[in-house]
Amino acid sequence: MSTEEFPSGPAASGALLLCRAAPGSVVPVAPLLRAPLLLAPAGEEWTVLVPEGGPWLHGAEPVDRVLTGWAVALAVGAPWPVLALWWDTDRAGLTLAAGFRRPVGYVWLMNGVPAGEDEAMRTFAARLGLDPVLDVQALDRLTRPDPGADARSRLRGLLAVLTRAGVALPEGLAPGEPAERLCAALRGRSDAVPVERPGEQPGGRPAGRESVRARLDTVGVSRVSRVGCWLPGAGGPRARALALAQVAAGLPLTLLGVRRRSGGWITAGALLLAHGVLGLAYDVTRGGGSRTEGY
Repeated sequence: MSTEEFPSGPAASGALLLCRAAPGSVVPVAPLLRAPLLLAPAGEEWTVLVPEGGPWLHGAEPVDRVLTGWAVALAVGAPWPVLALWWDTDRAGLTLAAGFRRPVGYVWLMNGVPAGEDEAMRTFAARLGLDPVLDVQALDRLTRPDPGADARSRLRGLLAVLTRAGVALPEGLAPGEPAERLCAALRGRSDAVPVERPGEQPGGRPAGRESVRARLDTVGVSRVSRVGCWLPGAGGPRARALALAQVAAGLPLTLLGVRRRSGGWITAGALLLAHGVLGLAYDVTRGGGSRTEGY
């Protein structure tokens, strides 16, 4: 596809969130972003989230900052890593968030010129458990000058490496495509699930447990997997521990966002604070975890 076929300005921006977890684990957590998303399987034990819109489309916040904040919010709230791939008219890059560790990222200019640190790629490989020889060598090539490579081809090269880790993006989810085309590629798929805000179904109706089960059944999962015992609605010591950790992580993230004037970090911190407080409030109202049933 020629560059003339792509829209210019913020509309040319796009992003993908890859969670190293099955859809059944991601469905209950994804609504924490409070943004319209489409979710679909992306290979064995991988799930892709495609934003249907975002602050970057209106010029309010760069796409890389927003996606970094979202990846951190998802990764801190779940026991699996989250990889954000993003691009706009000037740059493209990645951010990997895993637990409470500092996220690692890499950037390429649109003409393919590397603009990141080599050590970041090696850290990226180590955190995902990639092959320390073959995969690291392939990633190192992405950090070397290549006159024939642009930023989109760099991301395609990255995804080629990740196929050995089980990533298999649905057809049509190509790096460099604008958000509108990415969403269109998923809407016609039977295994794609729309993600709504917590407590809502399409049309604003309350979402109960039966609706959660129905959405999981859509992607072939009958119950929330191991992550369920960590969610606020599960109760118990694990959910309380996660709620406390989210409050502890959310406050400094919010302050960091205020200092940097970054809406993405502020959003991530606020989401973690809100979810942590919600979990603690649930625990108190349910008598300190006496209610332990899951979805």
